Amino acid sequence: MARSTTTKATAVPERLLAEATRLFAERGYDRTSVQEIVEAAGVTKGALYHYFGSKDDLLHEIYARVLRLQTERLDSIAAQAAPVPTRLAEAAADVVVTSIENLDDTKIFFRSMHQLSPEKQKAVRAERRRYHEKFRALIEEGQREGIFRVELRPDLVVDYFFGSVHHLGTWYRADGPLSATTVAEDFADMLLHSVRQPR
Repeated sequence: MARSTTTKATAVPERLLAEATRLFAERGYDRTSVQEIVEAAGVTKGALYHYFGSKDDLLHEIYARVLRLQTERLDSIAAQAAPVPTRLAEAAADVVVTSIENLDDTKIFFRSMHQLSPEKQKAVRAERRRYHEKFRALIEEGQREGIFRVELRPDLVVDYFFGSVHHLGTWYRADGPLSATTVAEDFADMLLHSVRQPR
């Protein structure tokens, strides 16, 4: 039986997600069987199918839980009374930190998303698009206020920024010289510098 990284006291869905994440990261999604996941989690196949329905439901949830966290935090940041540059910088830094803190989840997902069913791929794209639209709204708010450059296309700004965020999994190392906070602050600073009206 595979070595488990979770305890029996942990709730079954969390155990399944933790072990699926570990195994997908170690072996790859396609080379990990349902049997290996349930053995590592110390549960039955019936328990997995009760909570998730299928292996690709697990893969979807690995990414969806990170996106839910990021969406909740973005909603909270966007609702603040602070000036829009402050809120955009905080939102940009937050998505970097939360991506780094869940780097295995995001790496697994982007490496394996093509193996989801077409319906789940469509659902994930829609969920991610809603998040990007909330982020884009901050840029548009700054443009309306004359703080951000009006000639910039907000969609391209969002695509450019999140392209860099999604690339974190290819180079960031937790034991490297840069902390998550340092990277987040630099990313946020570069984004704000690129969108602000020149003085």
